[in-house]
Amino acid sequence: MAETWDEQQLIADGFERVYAELEWYDGPRKGLAVINGASHYFESLDYADDAGEYFVWPASEAAMTMEREQWAIFARWNERHEAGTVESGSHPGNGGIDARYDELDSLLAPYRQLPEGVRRLVGEVRFDAGARYRVDGVDYWFRWRTSG
Repeated sequence: MAETWDEQQLIADGFERVYAELEWYDGPRKGLAVINGASHYFESLDYADDAGEYFVWPASEAAMTMEREQWAIFARWNERHEAGTVESGSHPGNGGIDARYDELDSLLAPYRQLPEGVRRLVGEVRFDAGARYRVDGVDYWFRWRTSG
């Protein structure tokens, strides 16, 4: 298991929250995080590369609000799933299960696309001791620096 850190220590060390995980494959690949105090999307440059390099671009306030709403739908479902009260097939991301989740997926699609002129940053990950998925985000935080 990865070492965990106290939230106050994470903040003191310059780490910032991840509010939504859109993709995970051997580590964080795509999501919504705070970078220098502002909401940004992040997306891994190369899934075969473990260097922690990401494309990052600003997320509008509207996108942030919708992403956090959709994430909360997932996190509440995940709590029920881990408690054994719902089956995996009821995951809201499967489509046709949660109308608002589906609507948010459609509304968020353009925001999640890589725009022109994205920045490249390196993200260092640390974990806190909280639940893996929760309404306010995930159990990992990033500290960002320029690549190269």
